[in-house]
Amino acid sequence: MLLNELATFVTSTLTQRNAKLVAYNGERWNGGFDLPFLRTRLCTHGLEWPFGTLPYVDVMDVFETRFNTSEDTLSGVYEELIGTGMNELDPFTDSSEAVTAWAEGAYEPLIIHNVADIRWTRALMELAEQYCSKSDFSMKSLDPIA
Repeated sequence: MLLNELATFVTSTLTQRNAKLVAYNGERWNGGFDLPFLRTRLCTHGLEWPFGTLPYVDVMDVFETRFNTSEDTLSGVYEELIGTGMNELDPFTDSSEAVTAWAEGAYEPLIIHNVADIRWTRALMELAEQYCSKSDFSMKSLDPIA
């Protein structure tokens, strides 16, 4: 199962490095998507939460508070600050189309969209690290209470 592979990768690879989990609206605005999705899937399948030792930052916060962008979406902020270099990779014009693709079982464009999302997030995090201080990043722990 893919979730088992994810957990194995996180515990065997990411936690062994000086890695952090970075998202753009991973759980913040309107509930976000990434972390609620993972929590729900892991819980539904009775699997442990593997991200407890990784620091987490939602880089959307940094772009809302430390940059004057007219956009607030991941692709919009990327395009405004970096350019259109990767925007043509995404088969969707809006992330809501990814939900429709998931529901219809159209996994190939969904995977391509997710790869574009990862690349945009990484590029924006690298940009933010160049222009913002460490104190601008709100790092949080994903370690469960129990």
